[in-house]
Amino acid sequence: MQGEVEILHPVKPDIEIVAEGLRFPEGPIAMNDGNVIVAEIGGRSLSRVTPAGEIVVIADLGGGPNGAALGDGDWCYVCNSGGWIYEEYAPGLKRAIGQSETPGWIERVNLHTGEVERICEAVEGARLQSPNDLVFDRQGGFYFTDHGKRLNGRQGLGGVYYVSADGAARAVVREMTTANGVGLAPDEKTLYVAETATRCVWAFDLDRPGEISPRSFPPAANGGRLLVGLPGYNRLDSMAVDIEGHVCVASLVNGGVWDIAPDGKTARHFAIDDHFTTNVCFGGPDLRSVYVTMSASGRLGRFAWPRPGYPLNFGPTPRMGLW
Repeated sequence: MQGEVEILHPVKPDIEIVAEGLRFPEGPIAMNDGNVIVAEIGGRSLSRVTPAGEIVVIADLGGGPNGAALGDGDWCYVCNSGGWIYEEYAPGLKRAIGQSETPGWIERVNLHTGEVERICEAVEGARLQSPNDLVFDRQGGFYFTDHGKRLNGRQGLGGVYYVSADGAARAVVREMTTANGVGLAPDEKTLYVAETATRCVWAFDLDRPGEISPRSFPPAANGGRLLVGLPGYNRLDSMAVDIEGHVCVASLVNGGVWDIAPDGKTARHFAIDDHFTTNVCFGGPDLRSVYVTMSASGRLGRFAWPRPGYPLNFGPTPRMGLW
């Protein structure tokens, strides 16, 4: 049956802290020169962490910058949710407790100059709510999720959208509940999407860039197949995919990173001491390290992963002279 999973024995990884003092970090991108780009949701900026652990703001963005990805050239593309509201729930620890009413958008930042351009605020006539995460394909287009807005006791439905290399935007999957992390299988024939509130990771068959081949109902009305539905209090966040096609998705409350097999039959939790473990990326020699944003405590860490990450389209690559 779809979604049935064997939960393997959890692992407590040996985490090296790369930086502290970040303002609710997300969207890590490990560069080949040792710098790591991060979106600071609470700081409303795109920043970089130097090899020495110094935090340098690249651009002030406003709103709530979230997922980030390198595109062609020297541009970094950012999902901006419009903003979140935070509280300190324990000394030195913050959590998100609500969303700004401001509609979100997609923007890009020139890593050389800090120039900022908004590139998408609506799709097919519908205003974006809270863009969350994005991933580029080989054609130069990108998929992004809209998490939806939770306002006045109501949760807006989001979905998945595609922006082609020429800038045209269209809906791919509609009416998802708290769509969050998004990733592509190494062969780019499958699109993965994590839903925060449902604890589900969905897999969608791709006919061509930006278009799924929907599966008939039942079991899923969204046209996908349930890769895994996790037990317990695992509110799923953003993701990366490794070279063997395992989906590596961050989890909130039960903080950590889930290693989900491509067939969805097994999953293992890498437990991390932060209730808001929000995102992961691969970096380091041979992409054998996972960089993880620990947002409640404002830290960036890294630890060894069982397999190399799958190289992303358009980066990370050596970008000499950027900084």
